[in-house]
Amino acid sequence: MRLKTWESLPDNMKTEEVRPYYNMLQKKKRSIFFKRIFDVAGSLFLLVILSPLFFILAIIIKVDSPGPVFFRQERVTQYGRLFYIFKFRTMRMDAAEYGPEVTVKGDGRITRAGQVIRKYRLDELPQLLDIFRGTMSFVGTRPEVPRYTASYTPRMMATLLLPAGVTSLTAIFYAQEAELLDGAEEPDSVYIEKIMPEKMRYNLKEIEKFSCANDLKVIMMTVCAMCGKRFREEENGDSDQEGCPKRNRRPR
Repeated sequence: MRLKTWESLPDNMKTEEVRPYYNMLQKKKRSIFFKRIFDVAGSLFLLVILSPLFFILAIIIKVDSPGPVFFRQERVTQYGRLFYIFKFRTMRMDAAEYGPEVTVKGDGRITRAGQVIRKYRLDELPQLLDIFRGTMSFVGTRPEVPRYTASYTPRMMATLLLPAGVTSLTAIFYAQEAELLDGAEEPDSVYIEKIMPEKMRYNLKEIEKFSCANDLKVIMMTVCAMCGKRFREEENGDSDQEGCPKRNRRPR
């Protein structure tokens, strides 16, 4: 993972809106280098020690419903590159034919095993493979499908300066995204017009604060969130526990 020269960026990223974020990251090349070292070492270590869990989940998924163990879907990562993400399959094989690309509360396409796997975010574990091969990082903007990135504003394109991530402050604050979309007549439209801009607000702020120390902080917050702790954003931009962000409410 490295930061390309400005001239080497895709044309749709060489804009006045992206330039300030690029300049910030250009001063942090050393942190970007160590971020990749941590990703390789951390993902390899976790893949080894979690291999028994991978095997158990694979059996459960196969027994619970017909279809492959992994869900592969085209997503967008650093510099707009396309890749196929690894996730444990938690939905029926025909899910794409009967609903939007985002999930809503009580989504009937989710399998019985998938409900438990999603609850504890175990479906994200295979993304350790994506981290190891360099298409993702532990911390970064969650990878969207091309359909959603096509709706990015020029400023949002700055989030593609770094690899997509497994977790982020956005992932923590919007852990109940399905509930926010519950009852929406057009979930895709609500996501693009209401939720995505708010998520990008956090993602862009994280680029401004990028450092290896901040990545470790987000990882620890994610572990705490998985153990039941809830976080909210304070007015000064810091986060605290016990509560949800004010904007983490059902869209109107």
